[in-house]
Order: sequence, then C-alpha cells, then structure tokens
Amino acid sequence: MNRDEAIERLNARRTPWDMIVIGGGATGLGVALDAATRGYATLLLERDDFAQATSSRSTKLLHGGVRYLRQGNLKLVMGALRERGRVLANAPHLASEQPFIIPTYKRGESLYYGFGLGVYERLAGRASLGRSRRLDAAETCRELPGLRSDNLRGGVLYHDGQFDDARLAVSLAASAWDHGATLINYCQVAGLLRAGGAGAPVSGVVARDRETGAEHEIAARVVVNATGVFCDSIRRMAEPGTAAWVAPSQGVHIVLDRRFLPGRNALMVPKTDDGRVLFIIPWQDRLLVGTTDTPVEDAEAESRAQPAEIDFLLEHAGRYLQEAPRPQDVLSVFAGLRPLVRAGSGRATAALARDHLLREESGLVSITGGKWTTYREMAEQTVDVAARVAQLPSHPCRTADLPLHGATPDALPTPLRSYGSDAAAVLALAETRPEWAARLHPRLPYIGAEVVWAAQHEMARSVQDVLARRTRALLLDARASIEAAPRVAALLAGALGRDAAWQTREVAAFTEFALGHLTHEALAADFPQTPAVRAQIKRHTK
Repeated sequence: MNRDEAIERLNARRTPWDMIVIGGGATGLGVALDAATRGYATLLLERDDFAQATSSRSTKLLHGGVRYLRQGNLKLVMGALRERGRVLANAPHLASEQPFIIPTYKRGESLYYGFGLGVYERLAGRASLGRSRRLDAAETCRELPGLRSDNLRGGVLYHDGQFDDARLAVSLAASAWDHGATLINYCQVAGLLRAGGAGAPVSGVVARDRETGAEHEIAARVVVNATGVFCDSIRRMAEPGTAAWVAPSQGVHIVLDRRFLPGRNALMVPKTDDGRVLFIIPWQDRLLVGTTDTPVEDAEAESRAQPAEIDFLLEHAGRYLQEAPRPQDVLSVFAGLRPLVRAGSGRATAALARDHLLREESGLVSITGGKWTTYREMAEQTVDVAARVAQLPSHPCRTADLPLHGATPDALPTPLRSYGSDAAAVLALAETRPEWAARLHPRLPYIGAEVVWAAQHEMARSVQDVLARRTRALLLDARASIEAAPRVAALLAGALGRDAAWQTREVAAFTEFALGHLTHEALAADFPQTPAVRAQIKRHTK
C-alpha cells in the first residue's frame, strides 16, 4: 500500500467509482475487501488512520459472546462462532485459540457454567476450538498460577479466540489493496454529493486531504457509511435532523505485567458489580484486563479513561489475583467507544446486544454496531445491499474462505509473527542498516525496520500510527513508547522525507496522546523526561 499512489489513482479517475466506503475501521475495511474481490471499483476514505478509534481498542477477542448465550440470543452467538472460525482460518498470523478458565466459589457454579459452556461449544459445531471441562480446586490453581485460592471450589475451562485488532485492520487494508481497492487515510469526508440536487439520492462525496488541504468532489454509484460511532454524523449529512442510531459506550482496559497471572490460560469473571463479564487475558507477553461499560454523549471526543473506570478494573482484578495490582503497576490504559445500536428501551448500554444495523437512506447505505468477530459477515451483507442500491452487476461474496494479506501457516514467532509472509522482507530490511536492526526501546520488542516498513508499505504517516497501531508499543508500555518516540520520529522522517521541525511536532503530539494512557500514579513516577515532557506531564496531572 502506498498513499501517494492512492492519491494518483484518485486524481486520474474520470468515471464514477462503483462504491465509496467512508470509514477505515473493521467494518469499512471489510466492506472494501468484499467489494474489491467482487470486481467493483472501490475507494475507501478514512478521516484519521486505519482503525484509529474503536477498532484498535478492543479486548482482542474472537468470540461468540458467552453472556449473549445467557441472554438467549442464540442467533448472534452462532453467527459469531461461525465467523470466529473464519478469522482464525483466514488470518493465522494474527489470530489463535486461547483457553479461558472461570473460577468458581459457590456450590453449583461449576455445574451451571459447565452446562452453559457445553452448549456454547456445541453451538460452534465443527468450528469448536476444544472441549470445555470442569476442574477441581487444585487443577484450577495449577492452571491459573497467581489466582487467589480463598474459598475456591474449582473452575470451568473453555476455548475461544484471540487476535491483534490493529494489525488485522492493516492486513485487511493490504488485502483490499491487493485486490484492486484504493484506500486513503487522513482524507476526511466533509459532505455528500447529490447529482440531481436537493432530494436526489447521494451520488458521491466531498473529501479533503488532511495532509495537503486539497479538496475533491468524488462521484460514486453508491456510498457506504461504515464509520462506527460516527455513523450518525454522516447520516445527517444526507438527512439533517434524522434520529440517532448509535448509543456510544466507553470500554476501558488496563495492561499489566505478566507476573500477576503468568500461565497460558486467561481468567474470565462471569459477573462484575455492574453485570458485565470481565477478562484477564495474556496478550503479547502482557496481561489485558477489561472492560468497563460507560454511556458517552460525545462520540467525537478522544476516548479517555476516567479514574473511576481504572479503579473499577483494579478492584475487580484484585479480588481474583494473589497480588492485587495497584495504579502504579498499570503499564498502559486505553479506552474505546462501542457503536451500540439504540434499542429505544432506555436500557443501560451494558444490556444492549452487539448486533448491527444496516439500512439505505436517500441512497446512502449505513452499517453500524456489531463487533470485530463478525466484521466479515457485516461486510458481506453491506455489499449485497449496496450493490442492489447501485444496480451493480451481481457477484457472489468471496471472502468467507479468502486468506488475508500475510496469511501463512508458518508464521514466525513473535514479535514478527503479525507480519506473516511479509516477516522475511522485514528481516531483510533490518539487515541493510544497523539502526534498523536495533530495538526501539529495551522494554519493547520492536526494531527500527518495522518503522520503515510501516511507512513504505502500510501507510503509516505519524509517530502515533507506528507506536499505537502498526506496532502495539503504546499498549504494551506507554512510558517506554514515549521514550522511543524521538527515535521513531527520526526513522519516519527519513522514510517520508520530513524535516527536523516535523520530528519535533510529531514527538510532542505523540507524547500528549500517550500521556493519556498512563495513570496519575504512573505519571508521578520517575522516568527520563525532557523539559517539554515535564511540562506536558504537569498539564495532565493538574
């Protein structure tokens, strides 16, 4: 993928695109891939970076949703379990099976959860990842080292899927590009076109290149709105005052050192104080703890974890772990907004199903809701509707069994596993210069060549793109990522042809962003700081 080439394609096109997709998150990228593989001329426009918002801030799970089974939503569970198997098969370099254990402390809990998870397994059918089984107290402690054993009666082990969300988004973008789609990040849709004037169906978009300021009027036979939590703002470009579809909900996660739960198995808490499921999951040699569910009014604002949300996660984790984590133990905090579909019932967002909504209004096809696991199915349904709206030639969906970019059964061990078949090229790049083979930071697993690769082949345009999404440095250790930012900026500047002033601005912008991923206690801790960083920390701790 190359952004300059994408802009050249956009400028060179003289006929309408078959399909313009607004939004470069999981669903939009899935739509672009599906449409391109059916032979439709496809353009995807993303206001920021690919997967910058919700789609890079998930719990990193591929699952049917055990709690939806409890709600009786069998259709949602069965569909998600089927799609879980497809992601695991199509992206083996980014997704894998993960065992989970539910510890039990009351009489009858093991039977209750064992029965439910047995049903969950049977619903998966041939896509099952392994049999669930009940454990006694000794087995549970052995399988979950670090678990508090007070009043422990046993546990239930089951299997689900895990993946790297931002890297899967990059793989989807590259796959769509491989199949002929044109994708442009940092290109904002500022308005919709109507070839027949007011009241006519949507016939294209007005887009602004955020790097150059250039504006483009781009015609299309159909426009797809796949902007997640921002769905309603695009819908209102077509129909001002239209009722909202989305009830945004913030989910917060914290990242801890593996010492708190050093085994292979994840821990699942079936019911928190607010009725949610909580996970403590091994992920990329760290522990991921999440999530919360807090209604949010302003979807446009950058998600920031509130102290009460962090305290909620620490308090619940401390109930189950022998060593209760403290705020200063948190390596990173991240928050994302879920695009929950409004039910019109006044229920709390935690009670809303993660189903999706797909409709056409004034020629604009909008899709929102759902979750990462079902992105492919959502994309298939969206392209079916969009093709009918645009009266495009009918072609069957090809993505169910389509290996994604980089897919290989022989993926290298981490940290280069996520590149799949591209890993050898990244290693070859590292061999060309000593500074490209060196680690970005002693506490991070990434090397300089990954920064150069991200700029040359993955449309990374900023330090944040590299440290938050092309690598997962920001999530693994926010302080280390701040310390690595100047080196990343220098490498990016060389790859993109930027000057020293650009590097300074990028480091400052990333530092400001990354400080929001640290607890106040971590901000107060001593670590190498320039005067500029100290000033930024002072602003964050006021």
